[in-house]
Amino acid sequence: MKLHFVTAAFLFSAAVASTDAQTLTTLYTFKGSPDGGTPLVGLVHDAYGNLYGTTFQGGAANAGTVFKLSRTGKETVLYSFKGFPDGFHPYAGTLAIDLAGNLYGTTEQGGSSDQGAVFKVDQSGNESIRYSFTGTPDGGIPYGGVIGDNSGNLYGTTYFGGPPNNGTVFEITANEQETVLHSFAGSPSDGAYSYASLLRDAHGNLYGTNYQGGTTGNGTVFRVSPGGQETVLYNFKGTPDGQLPYAGLVAHNGALYGTTVQGGTNDIGTVFILDSKGNETVLYSFTGGTDGGLPLGGLVFDGAGNIYGTTYIGGAFGAGTVFKLDLTGMETVLHSFTGGKDGANPYFVVLLRDKAGNLYGTTSDGAGTGCGGSGCGTIFRLTQQWSVNPRNFRAANKSVH
Repeated sequence: MKLHFVTAAFLFSAAVASTDAQTLTTLYTFKGSPDGGTPLVGLVHDAYGNLYGTTFQGGAANAGTVFKLSRTGKETVLYSFKGFPDGFHPYAGTLAIDLAGNLYGTTEQGGSSDQGAVFKVDQSGNESIRYSFTGTPDGGIPYGGVIGDNSGNLYGTTYFGGPPNNGTVFEITANEQETVLHSFAGSPSDGAYSYASLLRDAHGNLYGTNYQGGTTGNGTVFRVSPGGQETVLYNFKGTPDGQLPYAGLVAHNGALYGTTVQGGTNDIGTVFILDSKGNETVLYSFTGGTDGGLPLGGLVFDGAGNIYGTTYIGGAFGAGTVFKLDLTGMETVLHSFTGGKDGANPYFVVLLRDKAGNLYGTTSDGAGTGCGGSGCGTIFRLTQQWSVNPRNFRAANKSVH
């Protein structure tokens, strides 16, 4: 049976901070055990408006969870990871979901060789390991998530592994066979160490970022063809163009958009645009003040071309922000996290946006005293326009073909 994967459409934008009247609602506060703790990534949804994600820790074995949040705010742990030889600590990368409701993702540790794994969890909570990494030559420590195609193949990156041990781009077929499409060579000719999930175009080309490597060691944007031919599309310089891209990319009007966690005018992160000719433009340089700083997550955009994202730090209380940017680089801070009931420090989050304009995401800290004392994190909704219909999600997202 062919699987049809549904993924959220992502994007960002940039400029000088101001405030706008918004309402943030905490939909769920994690406790650590048994429900999970420290969600590092964004959320996916099904056709009924249920939300799904992962937590890095918590659950029955404190090895992380896959969870479901219903429309009424009821949280269910679909699966608690057990650790080696099962998966251990799902780190980053939003889950992929197929039309049957099966969820696919990665753990940075665990698997049969303790080099990380790709997993599947069904709606009944049954988990299976689709692939266990060995480190060399197939790759190891997959920080990013996976994306899928209509044939049930999965694609992703590993941070380490491959012959030079600089990470890989991989494909896992529907019958669980892994192929290394590219092994990164590192500086100066290639990138190294990818945290990011991939973006796939209609021709099967894969796009992503390397956290380091390239001609200056500050990271790259790359493309890998279906046949495994890799092209470095851009080498970051640090200042003023950006440095150390952590999250993945989003395409909009023929250009690629993304974030860097350092570099830019103030060396605390940027939102950038890369056009089809390889020309890079910094749309916004964060200051680390009220406008936010360290944009670890990716981007999502609306139909008008406005871009939305999160920062890990900064804002009015220093605990991170949700921001909006227009394509002129004008920034509006939609919410500054306080570290209280609303949470703190959204991490590797790509916001989920519904048709009504509401934004959904997670914070990695706040709203309690568990998980090391700073809280176990939250799930939030930021309301911009009301009349929420859970089926609005379907219209606001793209299918991967």
